[in-house]
Amino acid sequence: MSVSGPAYFPRCLAVGILALGLTGCAASYATPGRAADMRVFGLSRDQQSDASIVKVLDKQPLAKLPTAIAVVRVQESGYKSTTEEGWGHGAYSIVNTRDVESNDELARTMSKLPLVSGIAPLSRLLLPQELNSDMELRQAAAALHADMLLVYTLDTTFNVEDVAAPLTVVTLGLSPNQVVHVTCTASAALVDTRNGYVYGVSEATDRQNQLASGWTSPAAVDQTRRRVESTAYAKLVANLCDLWPQITKNLSKQ
Repeated sequence: MSVSGPAYFPRCLAVGILALGLTGCAASYATPGRAADMRVFGLSRDQQSDASIVKVLDKQPLAKLPTAIAVVRVQESGYKSTTEEGWGHGAYSIVNTRDVESNDELARTMSKLPLVSGIAPLSRLLLPQELNSDMELRQAAAALHADMLLVYTLDTTFNVEDVAAPLTVVTLGLSPNQVVHVTCTASAALVDTRNGYVYGVSEATDRQNQLASGWTSPAAVDQTRRRVESTAYAKLVANLCDLWPQITKNLSKQ
């Protein structure tokens, strides 16, 4: 059975434009890599056996207040954008470049929270190149004498309105009617440096829409990407600050 008519034409146009971009017939923008798999850091959603559940529940918070917090951004292994590149390989990579984290907003904001003695970014100088679990990060945090470790990641996707699959290449300036949704979800976990006990998790999302015809260069696309990521990151920092009083209250009961 064939399908024709006005309703069919926009879908054909969208798919055709995407195909042109993939074959190199038009200017294009390669979207950045994805977020790190946060299950590596003890946030598994998989069904666990009774023994593994008991092991998780047996962990107790060991941090003392006031506390120093080590901070690191993680992304998928091999992550690369126009302005940042992940370091290390294995289950994830780390990103040290502060591109979307304007003026190191997290350090400025969280260092002012009560019972926080300091915020210290993790340097790759303290890490092995092979990164397979949270152990490598917790060992680096221990070298900084930080009782807690804050791990965060940014997951950014580009989706054309009438094409369901996420885009890895965005074609530029070819469709005046095509709307691209740019979405970033920033996720974070605050864990105990000594044993990986999870004090809390937080997420924040920002989404912006852009007419494809407005993107006439890779720089224009990347400006949108960085703007969305910056907003999601700022929301995440605010959420973490709201979470902190409950964490300190629970710790004071230990």
